[in-house]
Amino acid sequence: MAMASSRLLWASRAASYLRISTFPRAFSTVLKDLKYAETHEWVKVEGDLATVGITDHAQDHLGDVVYVELPEVGTCVSQGNNFGAVESVKATSDINSPISGEVIAVNDELTEKPGLVNANPYEGGWIIKVKVKDAGELNSLMDDEKYSKFCEEEDGKH
Repeated sequence: MAMASSRLLWASRAASYLRISTFPRAFSTVLKDLKYAETHEWVKVEGDLATVGITDHAQDHLGDVVYVELPEVGTCVSQGNNFGAVESVKATSDINSPISGEVIAVNDELTEKPGLVNANPYEGGWIIKVKVKDAGELNSLMDDEKYSKFCEEEDGKH
């Protein structure tokens, strides 16, 4: 993967030097071990702990993130309900929880570095960690294949 991205970077630099336009990437990264909500949040569950963030697709559409509104630790979140917001240079978008439970950690690093949501939405750009109330709620979320198709349809690419 690193080799492919370095080739892409080289090609992009070469195109820039030659004043050739480059096309934006067609597909956002979708990871296999996560579940996805229709509102473009992801959740990774390990035991009774869930890590939540916004997807690569969402951050790509938002543009450069300049502020992330985080809930307080101890807040209870409900599946499908708003718990915060992401503000970008283009728009402000609510963040909805893909799973119900109690917030046990927030990514305080996003206060100083909100761009982590853009740079690394699935690792350093996570938003909250939740103690899961009902793991059965995961059944109503999409897997990676369904989410990829959902994004393509939403973007009008059939």
